[in-house]
Amino acid sequence: MTTRLMGHAVKALSLIAASLFTAGTALASATVIQINSSLPEGSFAHTFLTEYEKRLEDALPGQVDVQIFMGNTLGSEEDVLQGLGLGTHQASLSASAIAQINSRAAVFDLPYLFENRTDVQKFAAGSAGDMLAAGFEGSGMELVAMWDNGFRVITNNIRPIVTPADLDGLKIRTPTSRQRVEMFNTLGANATPLSFKEVYSALDQGVVDGQENPAHVAESAKLFEVQKYMSLSNHVYLPTFLVFGQPFMAGLDPEVADTVRAVAKDMASWTFDWGDETDANVLKQLDGKIEINEIDFPAFQEAAAPLYENPLFVEVIGADMIQATLETVSN
Repeated sequence: MTTRLMGHAVKALSLIAASLFTAGTALASATVIQINSSLPEGSFAHTFLTEYEKRLEDALPGQVDVQIFMGNTLGSEEDVLQGLGLGTHQASLSASAIAQINSRAAVFDLPYLFENRTDVQKFAAGSAGDMLAAGFEGSGMELVAMWDNGFRVITNNIRPIVTPADLDGLKIRTPTSRQRVEMFNTLGANATPLSFKEVYSALDQGVVDGQENPAHVAESAKLFEVQKYMSLSNHVYLPTFLVFGQPFMAGLDPEVADTVRAVAKDMASWTFDWGDETDANVLKQLDGKIEINEIDFPAFQEAAAPLYENPLFVEVIGADMIQATLETVSN
């Protein structure tokens, strides 16, 4: 090889080495953002977080490295949420467990409060949404965005649920929410709170007769394998809450922190649209795998009405929060 060619080769290798060094340095300097979820891979939560990862990394190229941990691989949901305030964890996409930290979130346990996802988005954008966000003060975490989850339905192995009387005596798994437990006990069921990771085995072994979750959770978690009936009760709508630890957010560059928030909020409407489309598709996918039935809505509304004056709801949520929510969704 001539001296001239050798010079070109050395120069080319130097450029390659420099580019690799630059890329490696950029990767090493990227801020790692770890987000936990209790739901499994393939669930709606995984879909949302994957979309968020793409959007945030596109908005902050080379500056952030979003890492998603499904199925509580970072620890139990409760431990992760506690860790947000302690600085041992960074972020979580959670649902029912949030009410244990911010009691105002228990407003979503009031039955038949929201008729559709438009009402939910009005809530998020209005004074009730502001009150909800303010309820995280002192918890060591902040609400970054509220995303879809869905209207909850009831599945079980005993019989179709058409009226509240059909729930009598059934052991129904609920989240670890006092309000959800009270709701199902009021409707006649024997509410049994369990962590979501225990649900499939509890159903399979007959520890509980049924459970309540959005239909797409029953599909993605393959609950139809251990359940016979799905009743479209739509008893409550529960969103997911993307929460970040304040210690973690305080350590970010302010512009990065603002982008973390902005991208999450901008993505909210996409999640609600996804939810509407998915509801219809999931019921088609479940056809033939589980028996699906409608319920007697007036009968359920009448049976659940006393909960709006039940002290467990009013004193925990706050009469002002309930009133603000009712005003928001009625406008």
